[in-house]
Amino acid sequence: MSAKHCLIYVRVSTEEQAASGLGVEAQTAQAVAECERRGWTYEVLADLGASGKHVNPNLRRALDMLDAHQADALMVAKLDRLARSVRHAAAIIDDATRTGWALVVLDNALDLTTPGGRAMAQMLATFAEYEREMISSRTKEALAARKARGLHNGRKSAIPAGVLRRIVLDRDAGRSFDSIARTLTADGVLTPTGLDTWHESTVRRAYASAARTPQEA
Repeated sequence: MSAKHCLIYVRVSTEEQAASGLGVEAQTAQAVAECERRGWTYEVLADLGASGKHVNPNLRRALDMLDAHQADALMVAKLDRLARSVRHAAAIIDDATRTGWALVVLDNALDLTTPGGRAMAQMLATFAEYEREMISSRTKEALAARKARGLHNGRKSAIPAGVLRRIVLDRDAGRSFDSIARTLTADGVLTPTGLDTWHESTVRRAYASAARTPQEA
C-alpha cells in the first residue's frame, strides 16, 4: 500500500467533553495507531464542543484540503464523528470518490482503499437514495392531503428565516445567484435538504419564493 498523508478528524459534541477531553484521546490514539500501522504520515484536526448538526470549521478545513490535494486520506474513529445522517455521509463519500481521496472509518468496514470498503460505501449510497425517495414520497402525500383540505402548499420555506433573509439582501445588493451559493457553501450553511453544497438553482428558487407576496402564495 502506497504511503499517504492522512488527515485525522476528531470531534466531541459538548462543552463538558471539550473541557475534560473525554473521547478526544481515544479517537486520536485509535486513528494515529492505524496511520502508523499503514505507514502513513498524518496530522490531527479537531472540533471540540461542536455539534454534528453543522459542517464544523475544522471538518470544512479538512474537506477543503482534500479537495485541494493537500492530503490523500481522511480518517475518523466513528462515522457519527464525520456525518450527521446517511445522506450527509453519502455526499462526503461521493466527494471522496469524485476527487480521488480515501476515506477510512475505523468502527466499520468503510475504507475506500479496499474493495470491501468501496462496497460498503455503495451500500450507504443506496440507503441514502432510499431515504431521499421516502422523504419525497411523504412530502408528496402531505401536499396532496393539504390540497384535498383546500390548503395552500409551498408557503413555508425549508430554509431558516435568517438564511433566506441573507439570500434576499445579497441578491438585492446585486450579487449573482452563483456567487451567493458559493459563499453559503464556504460558510458551512446547510442546504434545505441538509447537504453542505449550495447550487445556483437552489438559491434562485429560494429568492423567488421569498419574493412572493402572501396574495400570490
